[in-house]
This record gives sequence, C-alpha cells and structure tokens, in this order.
Amino acid sequence: MQKDSDDRMEAFWKCYLQTLPIQTRPEKPYEAEAFGDNPELANKLATLIVQGIKTATCSALWEYELSGDAIPQVGEKYILLDGQKNPVCIIETTEVTTKIFKEVDAAFACEEAAGDRSLEYWREAHWRFFSRSLPKIAKAPTQDMPLVCERFKVIYLV
Repeated sequence: MQKDSDDRMEAFWKCYLQTLPIQTRPEKPYEAEAFGDNPELANKLATLIVQGIKTATCSALWEYELSGDAIPQVGEKYILLDGQKNPVCIIETTEVTTKIFKEVDAAFACEEAAGDRSLEYWREAHWRFFSRSLPKIAKAPTQDMPLVCERFKVIYLV
C-alpha cells in the first residue's frame, strides 16, 4: 500500500513540474501531508482548501521543536493529501508567523475556515484539537502556547 501511495505522489508531483518552465522547477524534493489528525478531518479540510475557502493553518511550535523539523518557509510547496493519503492539490506557503494562541485574530480564524469561521469557533475547535494532539508530546494547551500560523494558496489542482 505504501508503494502505491508513493507512486501516486511521485506521478502527481511530476505532472505539476511539467506545468512549469524548466528553469523555475523546484530543486527541493516534495513533501506530502494531510491536515488534521484523522482521515475524516483530513478529507473535510482538503475539500475546503480545494474550494478556496481554507487558506490558512496553524500548528504548535512545540511539535516542531520536539521533532527537529524546520518551521515552514514562504515559498515552500507541499502535496496536500486527503484522509486516504491520495494527492489532492499542491499548496505554496505565502506567509508564516509565530503567535501565541490567545493572539490569533479574527481574520486568521476566518481564513482557517473552521466551523462558522468566527474567532470563537476557531478557539474552541483548536483547543479541542490541541487537547488531543499535544499530550502525545507530553504537553497541554495553554492560552500562551506558541503557534506557527501559516497562510497558503493552491498552485496546482487536477
């Protein structure tokens, strides 16, 4: 199953590269990821992204620090996966900021497209999300937890 998934992602990435002039093709190998922490949520978020409704995301800075992974950078491109690990589209990071949870504003909450897109709903939904995900790294959500807030755009869609 993993081999089939890898082959699909590789083919998807090659199709994207064919749309670009040779001199502008990224040299960095692609990364692929799904948003959310379960297949149902990944499917829902992928649909919102394809529809152009969801144009932002966030994650806990603590997760990057623990894993040693680099924080996303402007210009990075990712294959977005659905809940079954199928490629959906390619997104490009357009902005990255670090904010504490309680400083996230209504504009960012709206761009994240959670529920009714209000800041209140965003806070409730993300508190629940971080309450599920952070204990895996021996952390708990706090109002002062640092978040990596990322804006992006879809650059390739089949």
